[in-house]
Amino acid sequence: MAYQFDFLPVVQNTDLLLRGALFTLQLTAIGAVLGVGLGIVGALVRAWNIRPFSAIFGVYVELIRNTPFLVQLFFIFFGLPSLGVQISEWQAAVLAMVINLGAYSTEIIRAGIQAIPRGQLEAAAALAMSRFEAFRHVVLLPALGKVWPALSSQIIIVMLGSAVCSQIATEELSFAANFIQSRNFRAFETYALTTLLYLCMALLIRQLLNWIGRRYISRSSQ
Repeated sequence: MAYQFDFLPVVQNTDLLLRGALFTLQLTAIGAVLGVGLGIVGALVRAWNIRPFSAIFGVYVELIRNTPFLVQLFFIFFGLPSLGVQISEWQAAVLAMVINLGAYSTEIIRAGIQAIPRGQLEAAAALAMSRFEAFRHVVLLPALGKVWPALSSQIIIVMLGSAVCSQIATEELSFAANFIQSRNFRAFETYALTTLLYLCMALLIRQLLNWIGRRYISRSSQ
């Protein structure tokens, strides 16, 4: 018998999917801000070889980049409570996203910093710029401008990877989709709409990050 498509049971639960999508965006926003911030610190420490923190960040980056995000999430959510650290589902999800994005951002931004000619720093010193001004205008913003597309892609990858947070009952989009599918057994329809929502969120975030890059990063680095 041919499969009978029926999207109505899924459409009737659109509110659950939209709430899950909104929560995914909230997780991504928090994770992106804190993760990129951590990446900036790590990139500076590693690019300028600030000891002993450079070695610590090096171990951290290799550890995170060479282990699955799901294992990192489980370690935080199930492992930390074994040590007496109590953490909720959403806190574990945010922490895992921050730690994961921070590691990748460290290497992405470090590549941008290393691409800055040393002569620019010497020129900044000759112009009597303060260390903060030199860091902001000569190092950080030009470096971010060089790697912003790669950094934007990594943020989207982390957003898509947040789907595994449903494994610890974080009520994001995939959790909502699994819940709806378990009630109506319309797997194709449920995950088709879920896929469409993830695509829309990825495109939305891409456009937002492109606008931020043009408005604040590229313009400020000129």
